[in-house]
Amino acid sequence: MIDHADEIAIRIRGLRSQFGRQVIHENLDLDVRRGEVLGVVGGSGTGKSVLLRTIVGLNRPRAGSIEVLGQNVRGVKSRQFAKLEARWGVLFQDGALFSSLTVDENIQVPLKQHTNLSKVMLEEISELKVSMAGLPPDAGHKYPSQLSGGMRKRAGLARALALDPDIVFLDEPTAGLDPIGAAAFDQLILQLQKSLGFTVFMVTHDLDSLHTICDRIAVLADKRVEVVGSMNDMLQSDHPWIREYFHGARGRAAHG
Repeated sequence: MIDHADEIAIRIRGLRSQFGRQVIHENLDLDVRRGEVLGVVGGSGTGKSVLLRTIVGLNRPRAGSIEVLGQNVRGVKSRQFAKLEARWGVLFQDGALFSSLTVDENIQVPLKQHTNLSKVMLEEISELKVSMAGLPPDAGHKYPSQLSGGMRKRAGLARALALDPDIVFLDEPTAGLDPIGAAAFDQLILQLQKSLGFTVFMVTHDLDSLHTICDRIAVLADKRVEVVGSMNDMLQSDHPWIREYFHGARGRAAHG
C-alpha cells in the first residue's frame, strides 16, 4: 500500500461495522489510491455495500477511522462534512433516482444543495451531465419510470457527476444489465475516469468489469479485506474463495 498521504483518496484503519450482534467488518484496513479504479468483491454477506455506505457516512461504524481526501469522516463537523460530501458522487443500485423528479431535476438536487447557481446554470449543467452519461438530450425531461433500467443507471451516474467529484462510488453498476449494456457501461466509466481523472470505488460481482476497467481489486472475506491487488494477484492467490471465484467457469471466460 502507498504510504504518502497525498496519494491516498480513502484510508480505512481498524474498521468495525456491526448491526446488533452481527459483526460485518472487524479490524478492516484499506487504502484507495487517487485516480485508480478499485473493484470491491466478496461473497454474499461480506458487507461490500455496507462498506461503501459507511465510507460516505450513511452507516456509523463502531470502531476505526475513515479518512476521505485527507479528512476524518467520523470526526468532521456537519458543515465540514457537507463540503467533503460535495467532493464525491454516488451511484446506488438501479440509480436510486427520485421518482417524482425528472432526470434534469434529479441531477440538479446536489447542485441546489451545495451551490447557489442560477436556474439557467443549473439547466445547462444538467444538460451537460446527461450528455456525458451517454443519454439522448430528451432524457433529461423524462421521469425515471419512463426510462429503461440501463438508462436509469446512466441518469444516476449523471447525478453522481453533477458536482465534478474527486471520487465516484458505484454500487453494482452493471447489475441487471444484459452483456452488451454492461460492457457499454464499463466503457463509459473507463472513458469518463480517464478524461476527468476521478477515483472510482466500485462494488461489483461482475468479473468482466473487474477484468476490463479495474486497476486493482479488493476482496472482502472473513470480515476484512483479505487481498488487494491486480487481476494477476487474484489469479495467484491461494485463498479458497478467491480461487473459486476467479478460477471458476465465469472467471475463465472473463480473463480467457
